[in-house]
Amino acid sequence: MKLLALPFLFTILTASAATAAPITDPVEWINPLMGTASKPELSNGNTYPAIALPWGMNFWTPQTGKMGNGWAYTYDADKIRGFKQTHQPSPWMNDYGQFAIMPLTGKMRFTQDDRASWFSHKAEVAKPYYYSVYLADSDVTTEITPTERAAQFRFTYPKTDEAYVVVDAYDKGSYIKVLPEQRKIVGYSTRYARGPLPKNFKNWFVIYFDKPFTSTHIWSGDKLVDGVTELASNHSGVVVGFKTEKGEKVGMRVASSFISEEQAELNLKRELADDSFDATAQKGKDVWNKTLSRVSVEGGSVDQTRTFYSSLYRMLFFPNKLYEIDANNQIVHWSPYNGQILPGYMFAGTGFWDTFRALYPFLNLMYPSINREMQAGLVNDYKEGGWLPEWSSPGLANVMIGNNSASVVAEAYVKGLRGYDVETLWQALKHGADNEGPMDAVGRKGVKYYNDLGYVPYDVKINENAARTLEYAYDDFAIWQLGKALGKPESEIAIYKQRAMNYKKLFDPETGLMRGRNQDGSFQSPFNPFKWGDAFTEGNSWHYTWSVFQDVQGLMQLMGGRDKFVAKLDQVFTLPPVFDESYYGEVIHEIREMQIANMGQYAHGNQPIQHMIYLYGYAGAPWKTQYWARETMNRLYKATPDGYCGDEDNGQTSAWYVFSALGFYPVTPAVPQYVLGAPLFKKATLHLENGKTVIINAPANSDRQRYVRALKVNGKPYAHNWLDHAALMRGATLDFEMSATPNTARGASAADAPYSLSVP
Repeated sequence: MKLLALPFLFTILTASAATAAPITDPVEWINPLMGTASKPELSNGNTYPAIALPWGMNFWTPQTGKMGNGWAYTYDADKIRGFKQTHQPSPWMNDYGQFAIMPLTGKMRFTQDDRASWFSHKAEVAKPYYYSVYLADSDVTTEITPTERAAQFRFTYPKTDEAYVVVDAYDKGSYIKVLPEQRKIVGYSTRYARGPLPKNFKNWFVIYFDKPFTSTHIWSGDKLVDGVTELASNHSGVVVGFKTEKGEKVGMRVASSFISEEQAELNLKRELADDSFDATAQKGKDVWNKTLSRVSVEGGSVDQTRTFYSSLYRMLFFPNKLYEIDANNQIVHWSPYNGQILPGYMFAGTGFWDTFRALYPFLNLMYPSINREMQAGLVNDYKEGGWLPEWSSPGLANVMIGNNSASVVAEAYVKGLRGYDVETLWQALKHGADNEGPMDAVGRKGVKYYNDLGYVPYDVKINENAARTLEYAYDDFAIWQLGKALGKPESEIAIYKQRAMNYKKLFDPETGLMRGRNQDGSFQSPFNPFKWGDAFTEGNSWHYTWSVFQDVQGLMQLMGGRDKFVAKLDQVFTLPPVFDESYYGEVIHEIREMQIANMGQYAHGNQPIQHMIYLYGYAGAPWKTQYWARETMNRLYKATPDGYCGDEDNGQTSAWYVFSALGFYPVTPAVPQYVLGAPLFKKATLHLENGKTVIINAPANSDRQRYVRALKVNGKPYAHNWLDHAALMRGATLDFEMSATPNTARGASAADAPYSLSVP
C-alpha cells in the first residue's frame, strides 16, 4: 500500500491542478460544504450548506447542532438532528423563524437527541438546488429541493409499519395543528435570536404529504399531549406516522410566510404548483445556472474553478428576501419594525460593516436589478423603523460599528442605479450621520464628540472609538458623494467633505499608525499597535490604519510619501503574527486565524484589512498587489470544508476572491472605480444586465506568470492602476500580457493612481 500511496497522491494533485473543462453547468462546480469545518474557536468559513435559490426568503440546511446553536451544521459532526428551514446570516447572529423536519423509523420518538441519526459525507450529496443524505439509524434517505419560499422533500423508507416524520416548531413559543383528512400540518415558530421584534412575529408554515397518516401525535417539550390535534406552547411539535414498503418514496411539500397561514398556502401553490420533486429540482438548477452564468471563467485549474463558483454561490444569498407576493400579485412584507403588513420590498440578513466593501459593489456591477430592490427595501426600513439598519436580522440588531449604510446607499446611486426613492434615502443618511440611534450599532455612537472634535475620544468610555472615527469619516465621504450626484447645494454637503478628512486626527506621526486619541487631544498611552479591540474593532492598529478608503494619497503623505508607504505595507507581511488579546480576555477566533496563516500581521480572515493589498497601486507598485493577491487566493481559499480563512460573512470574503480572480477590486465603493490587480484565469467574461459584455483575456496566465507586463483596454495601451465603472458598463475588452517577472515601470506614475479625495 505504501508503494501506491505516492503515485496515487500525484494523480490527485495532477487532477486538481489540471485545466478545467469548459464551464457549461456552473452550478455543478459548487461545493456548498465549503467553509463548514468551523467552530467558535476557529472559523474556516462558519458556513452551512444553504439549499436555496439566489436571495430566496427561505433556506434549508441539514442540522447537526442542537436547537438554538448557531453552528447549525458542522462538517465534523456525526449525527443529523433534522432538516431546518433557516434564515440565519451567520452563527454569531444565529437564526429567526426556524423549524425542523426529521424522518425516522422504529420506535416513535421526537426530541432532538432521540431522533438524531448517524450519517456520513460519503452518503451525502450537497448542491445549491438539491440535497440528499442517508440517515443510517432509520434506514431513510432524505432529499430536499427548494424554491424561494417553499420546498419539496422526498423520503425513501424501508418496509415498516413504523415510519414517521417529526415536525419541530422549536421553543420560545410555537404552534402546531394537524389535519389528517387533508394530510396537512400547519404551525408557526416565533423563535428569534436578535431583537427586539414586534410581538406578532411568526413564521407560519404549511406542510402537505402525498400519503395518508396512520397515526398523529402532538407533543410539547419532551412529552406527548394526548387527545388534541392542535397546541400552542413553549415548544410544540407533531409526529405523523405511515406504513411503507421497501423503497417507498413519501413526498412532502412545505412553504412558509411571515404574514399569515393563508399567505403560506399561497406561497406553496404559487411556487410548487403541480410540479414533481424532479421538476422543482430542475427549475432550481436552471435558476442557479442562469444566475451564475452571468460570470464565466476559462483556463483555470479544477480547484480554482471550483473555488470561484463556490465563492460566487455564497455571494448570491444575503440579504435575502423578506417580501412576499399576495393574492393580488402585489409585493408586500411583514415589517420587523412595527409588525404591520405593508406594501413594497424588504430584505434582511446582512451586516453592512462586512458587505459594503465588496459584496454590494459586485451586485452593482453584475446584478444591479436585485440591488435596486434592496435599495427600495432600505427606503421601507427607514420609513418603518426610523433608521437604516447596519445589521438586519431581520430588524435592527445591535452588532458591529460604523454607519456603513451610507456607503451602500451612496454607491448604488453613484454607480447608476435608479428607480427608487433616493430622496428618502438621502434624508435617512443625514439622519443616521447626525444622531445616535436607539442602540449603539445604529446611527452614530459618539456623534457629538465626532462632530465637535473630529474624532470619538479614547477616554470617554465609548468602545472601539478609533475604528468608529475612521469608518464615520469614510461614511461622510460617501454621503458627500451622493449629495454631489443628487445636485445638493454646497451649503448642505460641504460639512461631509470636511469630515471625510477626520482620519487625519488619529494619525500618530511617531509610530506612523492610527492611534486612539483622548478628549484633550493627547494620544492614548500606553499604545500597543498589536493590541486587538480596545480602540479598534476585531483588529489592531496595523489593520485599521489602512481604513482611509476615500483618501489613500492623503494617508500616504502622512506616512512620508510613496516609499515609506510601500515599506509600511510590506511590514504588514514581514512582521511576526504577535498579538495582545487582553481587551477580550481570550484569544478570539479572528486573532487565531491571523496567527496561523503565516502571513505576518495580514488578517484576511476579517474585513478591516481585506482591501490593503490593493493599496500598492496608489503608490506606483501595482506589481506587489499582483503578487499578494495571487498569494492570498492560493493560500487562503479552496472549495473544501476548511476552505476559508475566517468568517465568510454574508458574501464579503467570497466577494474578495471573485473580484480578485477577475483582476480588480472596489477599494472605495462610493467611487465609480476599481483598483487593478491581476486576473487568475486565462479568460473571464462578464455578461452585464444591460446586454454588454466585459471580456478579460490573459492567455499567458499561470501561477508563475502572475505579473502584468502590459494591459490594453479596447485595444489601446492602458497604464492606469484603475478601471472606470461607467466604461465597463459600456462593454470592454481587457487584454492582459502576463509575465513571470514584475514590470516595475507599468503604473508607476503618480498620474496612474486611483482616486483620492485630497488629489485635485
